This record gives sequence, C-alpha cells and structure tokens, in this order.
Amino acid sequence: MAAVREAPIFGVVGAVLWACRRDLKLAAQSRAELAVVLLFFLLVASLFPLAVSPDPNLLRAIAAGIAWVAALLATLLGLPRLFAADWADGTLEQILLAPAPLPALVAGKVLAHWLATGLPLVALSPLAGLQFGLPADAIGVLVASLALGTPILSWLGAVTAALTLGARGGASLLALLVLPLAVPVLIFGAGSVEAQVAGLGAGAHLSLLGAGLILAWVFGPFAAALAVRIAHE
Repeated sequence: MAAVREAPIFGVVGAVLWACRRDLKLAAQSRAELAVVLLFFLLVASLFPLAVSPDPNLLRAIAAGIAWVAALLATLLGLPRLFAADWADGTLEQILLAPAPLPALVAGKVLAHWLATGLPLVALSPLAGLQFGLPADAIGVLVASLALGTPILSWLGAVTAALTLGARGGASLLALLVLPLAVPVLIFGAGSVEAQVAGLGAGAHLSLLGAGLILAWVFGPFAAALAVRIAHE
C-alpha cells in the first residue's frame, strides 16, 4: 500500500499512465481470468446458432445482435474485479490519499480494464462475423462499433462497480444496474451493422457511438471518482 503513496506520479497524464500500467501488470498476473472472458465471448456467440436455427439467412440477420450481446455479457464478467481487489486489500484507500487527481487514477484503471478485456473482444469479433457469414464491410463495421462501444460499457461498469463495492451480492447487483444502462449502446452498436448490411450505411450509428464515447471519457472519470469516494465513506 505504501507503494501507492510513494509512487512518482506527475500530473494528470502521469496519473493515468501510472494507474494504467499498474492495473495492466496485475491483469497480466491473472491471464487465466482474462482467457475465461474471451472464451465466454466465443462460446456465447457459438451457442446461439444451436439454440435458434442453422438457417444461414436468419443467422446473418441476427449476427450483430448476437455479437453485441456476447460482448456485453463477457464485459460484465470482468467488471466486479475492477475495484474489488483494491478494496479488499486496502489499496483503494491509499489511492484516495495518493498525491494525484482521483479522476485521473480512475481513468487509468478503466483504460487498463478496456485494454485487457474490451480490446481483445474487439480483436476476436471478426471471428464471430465470419461464423455468421457477415460480408467483409459489415465485419468492419462490427469491429468499429465494438471499438467505440466497449469503452462506454467499461465506464458504465466502473461507476456501478464502485457503487456496489462491499454490497452483498455486488456482482449480481452490478449486472442488474449495468444492463439497462447499456441498452442504448447495444441498440446503436448492433444497429450500425444491420444498417450496413441493409445498404443504408453505418455512419449515423457510429457517430452516435463516438459521441457517447467522448461523453464517457469527459464525465466518466468524475462520476467514477465520486462513486469511489461514496463507497469508501
């Protein structure tokens, strides 16, 4: 814990980078948990054809929704541990006392969470697209929509993960809180691929996701930092 207080953190950017590097190192030590998240994503995407129908046209029509639901559920798996380990060993209290802006430190943690879980999901998404027979341009839109949308999911999860710290059944409560908030992201993300497949273009949907991403990075650090302080008090 003393390492947090004595860490050489300089300015906002330095705080973001310090927290990001720290959490990425911790994530690298738990590669099995990260592998579970990616395997879960692939399994969920693979099970849908067995449960729905093997009809290629039907699967192609619902591919975007399946990929996005699988990405959302996989993201939920990793969210509870975003602050839980630091909360359990007292590091979170030291982070609150660190000589650096708390929103910047929280932003670094969320960035590390996305790099460790969201970015691999984006990288794997073309496999899901190929599995359902999506054309190349639609797969490109699927990748772009996930690249814009999964960071928003990380920010929504960060705020709710902080608010549910120490609560009984916190992981279940977190999922119940995040799922309704994620509905707009899910609609615009899946809608962008469907619009591309229909020949309407995905520009409008991707623009809305981009706007949501900007808002998440502008207001997310302050909302998550406030949630951490509330949980600590």
